[in-house]
Formats: sequence, C-alpha cells, structure tokens
Amino acid sequence: MAVATLVVSLLMSGLTFWAVNSIQQDARLNDTRFGRDLGLLLAANVAPMVGENNLTELAQFSSRFYTSTSSIRYMLFADTDGQIYFGIPFSQSEVQSSLTIRRRMQLPENFVANSDLPMVRQHLTPDGEVTDVFVPLNYNGKYMGVLAIGTNPNPTVVTSSHLTRDVTIAVFVSIWVMVILGAVFNALTITKPIKELLFGVKNIAAGNFQQRIDLPLGGELGELILNFNEMAERLESYEEQNIEELTAEKAKLETLVSTIADGAVLLDSNIHVVLANPTARQVFGWESHDDVLGQDVLELLPPPVQAALSQPLHDITKAVPQAERDRDPIEFCVTVPGSTNRTLRLWLTTVLDQSRENVKGIAITVQDITRETELNEAKSQFISNVSHELRTPLFNIKSFIETLHEYGDSLTEEEQHEFLETANRETDRLTRLVNDVLDLSRLESGKRYHFDAVDLLQTVEQTLRTHQLNAKDKEIELIQNVDADLPAVLGNYDLLLQVFNNLLGNALKFTQAGGKVAIFAYLLTPASAHGVPTHVRVEVADTGIGIDCEDQIAVFERFFRVENRVHTLEGTGLGLSIVRNIIEKHQSSVNLVSEVGVGTTFWFDLPLYHSEVPIVKPLPTPADTTVDTASIPS
Repeated sequence: MAVATLVVSLLMSGLTFWAVNSIQQDARLNDTRFGRDLGLLLAANVAPMVGENNLTELAQFSSRFYTSTSSIRYMLFADTDGQIYFGIPFSQSEVQSSLTIRRRMQLPENFVANSDLPMVRQHLTPDGEVTDVFVPLNYNGKYMGVLAIGTNPNPTVVTSSHLTRDVTIAVFVSIWVMVILGAVFNALTITKPIKELLFGVKNIAAGNFQQRIDLPLGGELGELILNFNEMAERLESYEEQNIEELTAEKAKLETLVSTIADGAVLLDSNIHVVLANPTARQVFGWESHDDVLGQDVLELLPPPVQAALSQPLHDITKAVPQAERDRDPIEFCVTVPGSTNRTLRLWLTTVLDQSRENVKGIAITVQDITRETELNEAKSQFISNVSHELRTPLFNIKSFIETLHEYGDSLTEEEQHEFLETANRETDRLTRLVNDVLDLSRLESGKRYHFDAVDLLQTVEQTLRTHQLNAKDKEIELIQNVDADLPAVLGNYDLLLQVFNNLLGNALKFTQAGGKVAIFAYLLTPASAHGVPTHVRVEVADTGIGIDCEDQIAVFERFFRVENRVHTLEGTGLGLSIVRNIIEKHQSSVNLVSEVGVGTTFWFDLPLYHSEVPIVKPLPTPADTTVDTASIPS
C-alpha cells in the first residue's frame, strides 16, 4: 500500500510540476516577446533624443514611461563605450556623485551592436525573475549606444504558478502524512495483533503452551485473540496431564531399571547415553563421573569393552535391513583387566520405531559374571582335582589287591602283609578325602548351625589328646597356653573342634622332629571397648618349615597343598579351606604369619558368649597382637 501510494503521489506530483513548468515556460516566452516589443518601441522613441543629445527630454520621457507602467524594473542608457549616462531608477548625476565612480554596462558576449534586433535574456534576482532586453540605438544609420530595460514577469502568472506549486507540495505532504498516520493506525490496530498472533502460534508450535496474548481489542480481532488464549489454556492443561502421566511412567521405568540386578544402558541413535542404572554405573566405573548422560558411550567404556562394541554399535545405527530387524540381541563376553580381572556379558538390542523402519536407540544389558566364571572354573578344577585325588588311591588299592589276587600264592607272608597295609593306608586316605569333600560341601551349602557357649579349654585339651600319640611318634612337643578362667565363646563345638584338629594336624605334618607346636588362647580387649574384653584370640603356632609369601594367600584355596612344593608329604588340600569356611561361619576370619624355615602361626578371634545379646561383630586384625613362633616357650 505504501509503494502504491508513493507511485501515485509521485505521478500526480510529476504531472502537476510538469503543468506548472509548462505554464512558466509559456510565461517566459510571453515575457520575452513583451520585452522585445517594448524595447523596440521605446528605442524608436528615444533614438532621436539620444542622437540630438537631448538628455533633458530623454529624462522626462523615460520618467513618464517608467512611472506609467509597473512592468519595467529598470531603464539604462549607455554610450558606444558602454558607459551608463542615464538610468532609472538612478541618474547620471547620482552616479557621478557617488564617490565619483563611473559605471559601465557589461553587455552580453553575443550582443551585436549594429543589429536591428534586440537581445533578450532572463536572470533570477533576489526579488524574482527579470527579463533583460538590450536594444541598439541607431539614429540616421549611426550606432549611438544601447538601451537596456528590465521587465517584470506577469504577476498573475507568477502568483498562479507559485500557488499551484505550493498546493501540489501541500497535497503531496498531506498524502504522505495520511499514509504514515494510516500505517501507524494499522500497526496499532491490525498489524500488531497479527504479529502477536503469529508469534503466539510459533510458540505454541514449539511447545510453549504458556503463551498468552494480552491486547485490549474488540471486534473480530478481539474474538480471535480470546479464542487463541482459550486454545492455549486447553493445550497447557493437556500438556500438564500428559507430562504427569509421562513423568509417572518414566519414574516407574527408572525405578524398575534401577532395581534390576543387571546393568542397563539406553543409547540414542547417535550412541549417546540416555539412561544408565546404578548397576551399570558401578560395573563401568561411572560413579566418579558427574553426569554421563548425553555423552558418547564409547568414550566412557573401558578399553576392552570399547574395542568389542565399537563396530557393532556403528553397524546397528546404520540403516536396518528387513532381515536384521527381528534378529536376537547380540551377545558379547569381555574380560576387563584390573586389580582383579572381571568378566562381563553384554547384550546389544536394537530399539526401533513403531513402523520398525528406523533405529531409535540401542539398549545395552550388562552382567558381571566374574563370580560365575570363577565358580565354573573352580567347579571344573574341583572336579578335576577330586577325580585326580580319587584316582590315585583307587589305582593303588586296585593294583595291590590285583597283585594279591593273582600272585598271592607266590608271595611271602611278609609281602602279603605289606600289600594289605598299603591298601589299608590308601583306603584311609580315600576315606579322609571323601569326608573332607563332604564337610566342605556341607559348609558351603548354606546350612545353618546352632551356636552356643563353648569352653575353649575343653576343646583344646581334647584336640591335644587326639594328637598326643602322633606328636610323640614324631618327637614334637605339644604346648598348651590357655588363660586361666577364660570365659566361654559363642560358637559350635563340633566345628571348632574340627578347626583345631585341622590346624594342629597341619602343624604336626610340617614340623620336623624336635620341633614344637603350641595353642594359645587369651582375652582380647580392643581400644574401642574401653577396657572391656569382647573377644578371645586363638593361635596355633609351630616351628615347622614355614610357607612362602607367594603361597600364603593360596593356602586357603581348595586342593592347594604346600606338599606339592615340598614333594614329601601327602594330604587332601581341603583342610585349610574347611577351616576358613568354619571361621567365617563364626563371623570372623583366619589369618597367618609365616616365615620359611622359622615356622607358621594361624590365628582367629571368637566373640565372647553373652546370654542376652551375643557379640558376633568381627574385630580388626592388627599384626602387633599376633604371637609368632618366637613366643613358643622352650
């Protein structure tokens, strides 16, 4: 509209100014004709006066002529040299008396003195436009000078053209003032509400349902704004309801995901982390990260897992062919090295949209199967070891029995007795192995045992009586060092008796003749108990061959035997594993201090028995409270 108004106003103004200019051109042409005719007429009348040098009559005639018309601005008479000798409104006497300065007429360059035609020109003065007419004065064929007159334009035409110009300008300005006012009015009443509505619609489309338009308008625009605000309120209400429902569903999902035992990580199509439950954060070591959400999962995974999943993740995020859409989750098993090697099982599951055309994300399920792997390896090793341990005595028994059966008549009575003694010894070994396996299986099966007050002095004395003959045969001194009036401890008598038997049996086995084996039991008062004893520490020390540092951790494993390094003694390799399981049943732990060639000390703590509340919390194990073999009395 503004452009159209500009074009129309410029066109009308142009036409108007063209008309005014045409009128002014016609007026100038008329002024030129009038000046030329007037100059010729005046020259014809004054030429005789100039020729006869009758200046007085010339002055009178010129004055009458000048005063009789308002069209003449000035009249000047100059001689052949251009010197002005008479003029109206000033005369020669006035010119000469003005500091005796003589004035000379500056004729145009194209003025011809001897021409019969006047020269006409127009110029602009502060008082308006003036038509200059230069008429040569010829008398009797002789050039007498020049008459210069200036005529005023037609005042009616000038006034009319000026009026037309002013009116045109006024109309042009008025039109634009009206256009500007109309634009302002339009912006205030129509454009602004439309812009507000457009802005509001864009915000609604962007999801900002809190957008409102507050303009006090009536009519159709006001009704439109009112309907827009009502629509926004309804959309906001729907959004709040949907958000509450989605939030509740999301909370349920996050709660469910966070409570499952397996690790779960949800990725978007750009393999950025969207969700990770606590188990996954713990497995991948993300607890120290401030926020893993939104980060590239490959930058967060351990290097072995990253190497295993990098290519499959990028393959899944590409276009999914029809054959791959219903494929089962991809399974990986990765070993992550560290202080303790961990084995992880991972599944990659593709998350598709409803049309099953595009990949929306990837779900990673993680299981830490380190314990399962270790149990499988331990199970395999256990079966292998049991098979090996069973095979050796069975093979020996079978060999000697077959020899007796086939060659018994040819053997002496002493050889037969030796064979039977060997078979009996192997049978005892087989019996011990089976009993140890059964005991260990019973301990690891989770069976609940009854705990009551146990007198350690009685347990120690019974153990020493059991091994007294064996110690005497090996010339080993047994020492009992149990505090007097030692209170009862909380435990299981049979299990503790088995612990003492296993520890004392191992000590006798690995102590050479002339050595010593001692059992210590004394009250233990921790610093946090304020002088009140809470536990009894039990130690079994010997002056035997000792255990290498590299074997001290492994001695409690099943079927590990120090005699495998010594190559002299035999055993099942289950005794210390049984001891460890029994002590753990008593909420404690067994420890050892050993030096090769000096001896070994095994020790553990047992809680005191209380009739009301038994104390079963395990104590710390400071090394300075341990009695090693140097403390065994001579």
